[in-house]
Amino acid sequence: MQPYLQLAQIHKKFGSFTSLKGIDLHIENHEFVCLLGPSGCGKTTLLRIIAGLETATGGSITLAGKNITRMPAGQRNFAMMFQSYALFPNLTAYENIAYGLYTKKLSRADIKKRVEEVLDLVNLTALAGHYPGQCSGGQQQRIALARALAMAPDVLLLDEPLSALDAKVRDKLRREIRNLHEKCGMTTIMVTHDQEEALTMADKIVVMNNAEIVQIGTPQEVYEQPNSPFVADFIGAINFMKDDSTRELHPQDQQASAIRPEHIHLGAFADDEGGALQYGKIQNIEFRGSFYRVTLQWMDDERLANPRFVMIDISTEQSKGLQLTKEQIIPFSLPKERIITFETEKPILVRA
Repeated sequence: MQPYLQLAQIHKKFGSFTSLKGIDLHIENHEFVCLLGPSGCGKTTLLRIIAGLETATGGSITLAGKNITRMPAGQRNFAMMFQSYALFPNLTAYENIAYGLYTKKLSRADIKKRVEEVLDLVNLTALAGHYPGQCSGGQQQRIALARALAMAPDVLLLDEPLSALDAKVRDKLRREIRNLHEKCGMTTIMVTHDQEEALTMADKIVVMNNAEIVQIGTPQEVYEQPNSPFVADFIGAINFMKDDSTRELHPQDQQASAIRPEHIHLGAFADDEGGALQYGKIQNIEFRGSFYRVTLQWMDDERLANPRFVMIDISTEQSKGLQLTKEQIIPFSLPKERIITFETEKPILVRA
């Protein structure tokens, strides 16, 4: 069965600079996809090409079997929500949402009905007459989202929509956007550099680096089965080691093994059956609400110029029985089944 939205060998150059290198991507109808990667990796350029705001240097885009590569942005029935929201300051929330509907030549009654529907959908009915300057950042974000939804787009495109908001508002709106996506049955593509946003919101994550896609998979796949040290390091905290556990490595090394901090057993929870029992001296203890992050120095490395350190996460509840203190020597173990090994020079994509 043909994918709903298909990108084939998308290239983009700005003069001598290559922004995208041969991007292949399949997106199913009603899927929520996050383009995730560091600044400058090409994810926003890719989103703008999908929207029709940028022209690809090469490649093709197909929507429901129709080639839309050269179709103008205004004819694609895509809605894009920008990072800055781009609201008209001299128009009320109602007028901002209604603005795009006038181009569809709808009757005033139909426009009124549609605006009221989306205002209710984003819980902003009471603020219909307010101007953007009279609204909080979260409320402005909802107005911009309602404006995009009012157009009943085939695809909703979001360019880092939550980056300007504080953490608590961001968490709340993250859930609201995901719920709206499900209620409206849309296909949604969101650009973000925030791994937590991608992990909690997406059906599928597309990890990008250096103008290329480096891994595609579900949130669980890219977190638990990263196909390269870069992906492992970019998504979540991780400890890198040589396969023989003799020294630390950097994420750039392909021949490496790694383990997540929450998968290491500490103190009374260490088990010499799952992995060789080790000993470390506590260097730092960070309280992070639901868990503590403990940094240990391997005891075998005390006299080395470049000693190894390991991060271990334990729940706040578990920590109560350990009574951890700095400089304390404590056992830990690395369960063999939790160790991730990277063996290939060129990672193979994991496709959802």
